[in-house]
Amino acid sequence: MKKGHKYGTHRVISPKGVLPQPADKLDNNMDEIYDNEILIDVQTLNIDSASFTQISNQAGGDKAKIAEIMLDIVEKQGKHRNPVTGSGGMLLGTVEKIGDALVGKTDLKVGDKIATLVSLSLTPLRIDKIKEIRPDVDQVDIDGKAILFESGIYAKIPSDLPEKLVMSALDVAGAPAQVAKLVRPGNTVLIIGAAGKSGMLCCYEARKRVGVTGKVIGLCYSPEEKERLDKLGFCHEVVCMDARQPIPVLEKITELTNGEMCDITINNVNVPDTEMTSILCTKNTGIVYFFSMATSFTKAALGAEGVGSDVTMIIGNGYTKGHAEITLQEFRECEALRKIFTELYA
Repeated sequence: MKKGHKYGTHRVISPKGVLPQPADKLDNNMDEIYDNEILIDVQTLNIDSASFTQISNQAGGDKAKIAEIMLDIVEKQGKHRNPVTGSGGMLLGTVEKIGDALVGKTDLKVGDKIATLVSLSLTPLRIDKIKEIRPDVDQVDIDGKAILFESGIYAKIPSDLPEKLVMSALDVAGAPAQVAKLVRPGNTVLIIGAAGKSGMLCCYEARKRVGVTGKVIGLCYSPEEKERLDKLGFCHEVVCMDARQPIPVLEKITELTNGEMCDITINNVNVPDTEMTSILCTKNTGIVYFFSMATSFTKAALGAEGVGSDVTMIIGNGYTKGHAEITLQEFRECEALRKIFTELYA
């Protein structure tokens, strides 16, 4: 087997010298793998929410056109990186082959079912056939192959949870795990996009972390979402408003916090133009965590400057130590959360 680079630079076709994620094109030839790669027989792609929403809008919701756009992306790039959002997603599949250099160094074996925890925007991918598109959960079943680099992280599908439930949660595992790291007892926490996948997980984790002296405020878009959050009971307050309208939301959060504003704001939405709402609703000494891939960090940085806000802004890194374990444990702890994810996504 050919010797590969730890970070997968051996698969970069253009431009030379860059890492796989920013590369324009990767080598997705799966006939031969490098000595430090894992070949995966892919079952399902879980496209990240911002990316799938953009593709679906571009296709007018037509599944055939969605498939055409996805195939074109992979044909041109050798991976699935949305050219508009720059984001990807993750995949579910079975280990087909392990490179010689990894034998004895990985806990994986051929036949293991895994979910990759690295973005499709850097994963060499070949799609042979798109079998089914499920727009309600941003998932696409395919026949195809993918490569996991030596540096790539993954999670084995646990035996006590359904695989589609696991996949739906692991796609957004970085968000609740960051909440677990950031939130402290007594904090006031605002979750924007609180009724989505990452939002509900964050609401649960935040409620657990703020304790009896803290407060969790969930912001959602529709009455149906508000009803879902009210039923779950993770939030002390649920607000149904458009996060793209910063001043009305600011006024409402000012009212709910008696002018104190929020210690931490977690932004999970899959649409643009919610940066200023996140910033304005957070106190100057607070933290804004932008998990959403629809975020414009230019708008966030210049917008904060423009309103004289000194908030600390954190980019939504999809990985943090223990994120898979933290997220899956939420399902084991909370039957209501597991049930609604099963109904909606599994």
